[in-house]
Amino acid sequence: MEVLGIDIGFGFTKATDGKETLIFKSLFGDATDLQFWVDFGETSLPDYFHVTIDGRTYFIGDLAEQQSNVLSFTLDQEKLISEFVKVLSLTVAGVFLQKDASINVPINIVSGLPIGYFKHNHQRFNEILTGHHKITYYNPNGRKVDKEIYINKVRMLPQPLGTILNLIMDDKGKIVNTELAKQKVGIVDIGFRTTDFTIMDHLRYIDRGSRTMDTGISKAFGVISNKLREKCGVSVELYRLYKAAEAGSIKMKGHGLNFTKIRDQVYAQLAGTIANEIDRVWAGDWDIDTIILTGGGCRELAKYLQPLISGTISPVENNIDARLNNVQGYLKYGRYIWGESVREPTPSELKPIEEPLEESITEALEEIGEPTDETIEEIDDLFENGLSED
Repeated sequence: MEVLGIDIGFGFTKATDGKETLIFKSLFGDATDLQFWVDFGETSLPDYFHVTIDGRTYFIGDLAEQQSNVLSFTLDQEKLISEFVKVLSLTVAGVFLQKDASINVPINIVSGLPIGYFKHNHQRFNEILTGHHKITYYNPNGRKVDKEIYINKVRMLPQPLGTILNLIMDDKGKIVNTELAKQKVGIVDIGFRTTDFTIMDHLRYIDRGSRTMDTGISKAFGVISNKLREKCGVSVELYRLYKAAEAGSIKMKGHGLNFTKIRDQVYAQLAGTIANEIDRVWAGDWDIDTIILTGGGCRELAKYLQPLISGTISPVENNIDARLNNVQGYLKYGRYIWGESVREPTPSELKPIEEPLEESITEALEEIGEPTDETIEEIDDLFENGLSED
């Protein structure tokens, strides 16, 4: 059995099996007939994703951006689920399937959705992905590889839970950071199109303090793009602004243009908007122990946002790619519920959790989705087996 964490974001698709990690832009386009291919640079696997799924052939990620005549990119949640999830998820699932694996080896996937879209959309991932699929990969040399994928189970989580699970679990899915697990933690997950706010109190999901804000780093990119169009008359697609925004400059028609001042102003305004929403959503949660900034957008906004937030903020480490925090947590959760190497703690290692805590977990899960009894039992067991109270 293969267990994968997959995160289909508006900006990037992230996936990991614990050994390797894939990350590429959430783009796909028509697969044109390339007359010649050469790449003298350092290439990686996502540089050439040319696949056929269900009879349709696509370029994926960077290859689509560079070579497709018709390109698909979206900031619409419905379109992301209905058109992007299957293509992008199957592309990465097939990559992680072992070359010598039988087609009968099941793949179990954990993924996530923004909190505001979770309740009404989490079941759709199961309907889209579970079952048998055929995918063909084309190499630049013309060789093709056919794979048959069997996706057995798909488990969905509200996206920011991936970050907290990543911080408290080890690679086998066992809770090891019991200090953080016993705190009241606020999570600010800044994505490309949305920002999620979540509170976990002793690993209890607090629905009152959990919301999705339809504002992400793409809002800032949109303003920058408009300014560039006014200045140069060129419309720059949002997915082409990542490196330029980081550098604060862009080259157009042979001329360099510095927009650092505009970028800093826009980022500061966006950070102010997010900080105001934090104050509003968490107005009654003055007892939060730690606030964690996560998501790809936190890399750009952290220095603007941190001074505006009251409370203890966990440092954003520059050597860690915050875009991967959620997907790594998804994998760890998957290894807990499906893995075989997790040892159950002995009674001497674990004190029982009070009954009201178990009830609150169940109630919270029922509020954010429509979980099965099996789901509730598994997550209840997760908290019981990993968290002891003084």
